[in-house]
Parts: sequence; C-alpha cells; structure tokens
Amino acid sequence: MKEINHEKQLSTGEQQELSEETLFVVSQTFKALGDPTRIRILYLLFDREYSVNDIAEGLDLRQSTVSHQLRFLKNLRLVKYRREGTTLFYSHDDVHVMDVLKQTIEHACHN
Repeated sequence: MKEINHEKQLSTGEQQELSEETLFVVSQTFKALGDPTRIRILYLLFDREYSVNDIAEGLDLRQSTVSHQLRFLKNLRLVKYRREGTTLFYSHDDVHVMDVLKQTIEHACHN
C-alpha cells in the first residue's frame, strides 16, 4: 500500500486516498470522543494529571469504570501514565485530539 505524507497532503490541499490504518485510527479516535464518560475523563485531564482514584472520585464513577475507559484511551495513545509507587497518574497524551475536544466543547457552548 502506498505511504501517504498527511502533512503534505493537508498543507497542499491534495486529495489522496486514505490508508486503511489512517481510517482505522481516525474512526477509533472519534469513537473515543463519542462516549460521554471518556469525554469527561479527557476534559478532567486537560490541565493536570490524576490518579485513577482521583478521577473516579472527581467524576463520581466506579474505579473499574474509570480503569476500563483509561485502558481504551491508552490503547489509542490519547492518555499516558506515570507510576509513583503503586499509584498510576494519568495525563493526556495527544495535544491535537485535546485541541479538537476543546474546540468542539467551545462550539457546543456557543449554540
């Protein structure tokens, strides 16, 4: 399959067919942003990192729910974590997706 330089494609306005991998990643990213719980988690992670327990408490969710959603987001590389002792602290890992989320929230608030 032909490799596409997406930066060049976007800057020059050329329309080329998207690879299957690109289509999959884009659709999975929108799937991630299509779930209210994942949106709430990402929104919480805009400015700082949180532990799973802090996220669960702050959003009034079960820890198992938060862990499940974080695993989904981590697999898409939308969040990352660091370990401190036995505690994992999560933060966002994709400024582009966070910008899309922020713009979408701003758009929704202006309607």
